[in-house]
Parts: sequence; C-alpha cells; structure tokens
Amino acid sequence: MSFRIVAPWLAAIFLLAGAPAWAQFAPGGPPAVGVVRAEPHAVTESSEFVGRIQATDRVNLVARVTAYLEQMTFIEGAEVKKGDLLYRLEQPPFEADVQAKAATIAQMQAQLQNAAITLHRAETLLHTPAGQQSTVDDARANQLSYQAQLMQAEANLRISQINLGYTEIRAPIDGKIGRTAVTIGNVVSPSSGTLATIVSQDPMYVVFPISVRAALDLRQRYHDKGGLNAVVIRVRLPDGRIYDQVGKVDFVDNTISANTDTITLRGVIANPRLLGIDASGAKTNVAARELTDGEFVRVLLEGVEPITALTVPRAAILSDQSGDYVYVVGAGNKIEQRRLQLGQSTPTEAVVLKGLDAGAMVVVDGVQRVRPGLVVAPGPASPPPSAKTAASSSDTKRD
Repeated sequence: MSFRIVAPWLAAIFLLAGAPAWAQFAPGGPPAVGVVRAEPHAVTESSEFVGRIQATDRVNLVARVTAYLEQMTFIEGAEVKKGDLLYRLEQPPFEADVQAKAATIAQMQAQLQNAAITLHRAETLLHTPAGQQSTVDDARANQLSYQAQLMQAEANLRISQINLGYTEIRAPIDGKIGRTAVTIGNVVSPSSGTLATIVSQDPMYVVFPISVRAALDLRQRYHDKGGLNAVVIRVRLPDGRIYDQVGKVDFVDNTISANTDTITLRGVIANPRLLGIDASGAKTNVAARELTDGEFVRVLLEGVEPITALTVPRAAILSDQSGDYVYVVGAGNKIEQRRLQLGQSTPTEAVVLKGLDAGAMVVVDGVQRVRPGLVVAPGPASPPPSAKTAASSSDTKRD
C-alpha cells in the first residue's frame, strides 16, 4: 500500500528533474519563461520559388530527304558533339543524281563553247561582203541562251549535292541525345517527324514564375544594390540538397500572365559532369550531370552580400488575424505584446523590420502560457536543437 502512494511522487520528482530550467518554478511564484535578446545579425536575404530546369538549346532531328535508313551511329541517351554523324541514309540514288547533273553541265559547257566560236566567226565575216548582221545577232542570242542553260544546270547540280549531304544527319549542337523514333531499315522522309532530340547540357536555364507582388518586393529590395546583379540563384534539388553551383538571373519576361498574375524569370547555371572514382582510385569525370532538362527544383534568390538586420528566433513569432507579434519581458518583468513587420525569414530566424528595438527580451520558451501584463520569472532560453547538436558534437571532440 505505501508503495502505491510513494510511486507517483517519485515520478513527479523525476519529471521535474528532467524539465528545462525555465519550466521549473516554485508553486505559487511567477511562471518561468526562456528569453532571448533581440540583436542585429548578418543575414543573407533569400526568397524561394518553384522552378523548372530547361536546356538552353534543343534540336529535333528530322530527315530532309526521302530514303532508307541504313545506319545509326550513336548510343541512345549518350552525349554527342557538334558535327558527330548520327544517321546515314541510303546514298547511291543521290550520288547517281549528282553524276547526272554533272554530265548535263559538261554538255552545256560544250554547247556554250561552240556558240562562242560561232559568234566569233559571224562577227569576223560581218566586215566582209559575205557577212550579215542578222547572223551575228542570232549567234549572240544562241550563246546567251546556252549561258543561261549552263547556269540552270549548275543550280540543279548544287541542289543534288545538297540532297546528297542530307543523307548524313549530323549533330548541330553539343548535347545529350534521346531515343530514336525510327530504326534501321525504315524509309524516312520530311513527313516522318522527329527522329531524335538533342538537348544541351552545360549550362542550363532555370525558369521560375513569381507573383507580381514578389517581383515588386525584389525590385524595391535590390533597387539600390545593383538590381538583378545583386542576387544569385541557388537550386534546391528534389532530394533536398542544395546544388553546389551558383547561377545568375539573365532574363525577365515582358508580360504578366493573366491567369496566374505571375511573371517569369530565367537564370543561367552551370551543369558540369559529376566526379567519379576510376579503377585506380583517382577522381574522374563521369557521364552523369546533376541537372536534367525538365526537372522540378526549388529556386532560391539570395543577396550577393549579407545585410545586418534585427532578428529573433522563429519560434518566438506568433500570429493572429491582425498579423505577427511577439511577447517581450518589460519593466517589472511584465509581459508586453509587440506587433511586428517581418522581413526575410529562415526556418530558425526571422528579420524584424518594424515593431521591436534592439536589446528587447523576447519570450521564446513558454510563450504559449503568457499573456500581456503577466509577471514572469525570465531566464535564458534553451538552445535550438541544431545548437544543442553542435555543442554536444564539440564536447565529444574535446573528450
């Protein structure tokens, strides 16, 4: 029977022993709260948006002539260089056509040469009793006719040579080639559609729409700091990692979307090959790259240089219908409510633009149990989880 009475008291003692310092107060005394002094800190301004990776160049390969597909010289999904041979079509019919057009030119040249001789003879005889002006005129017209026919034959030969060149389909850009839509042995033509698509790999575009309100805020924030040159682009990958390359905004659309009331921004960011380990253990480039055309990412616009601003822990911020506010410990340890205008925020810190002075004691721990006018017993707030982790890690290293 005595054990049943004592056990709950022991449990209560253990719970109090494990509670934070700010939560331990004497019965009947003022409630303890954990406070943090609001102080200016160096803050990197950041805004986050949803964006998509887009290749800077995209080419759809199509056939320019009708012919059988004889050879495919690339590996699907591999990277190709500008000028690489990708497809070869049947060439003999086009080579024969080139020879035929070349023969026509030779014939026209012979006829033109004969016409020139005839004209010269007629002009020579014109100064003799046997010569006639009409004969000279006819010879000259005949020569000009053969000159025109020769020009036509040369143009036909050029067209045939161009068509012969179209039987070899080469990469017009550096990039990564996709799947082939037509396999060897099929007849392809200009109406066959896209044979394969090449998208460039480095650099990449990152395109992201932002609200007009956010665009106005960015313009006002960086107007005196160099405009878009004062911000850089960072990319948060789908797995949550921050991409190790930094980009720059290079384009702002000239039209606002009527459906979404957003404007599109575009940035350029490098997309180098990833480093791998070869058989000898040395670092080497591999085929893979971090960014892929069409990939959804989170786009962070960050200021190039940090600014000094008054900050408070994010955990201290409360909100209601009137906006954001915090509780501070004022004169006589009484709780006071301060309405705030907040700026940029991170998961742990919030920038205060208006409503709070440096040095104010802001309630962080126990904030849900206080109200304006309540007398409290302030004490240092518990460090955030990240700070605790860092402290325990450093203690372990010292040990």
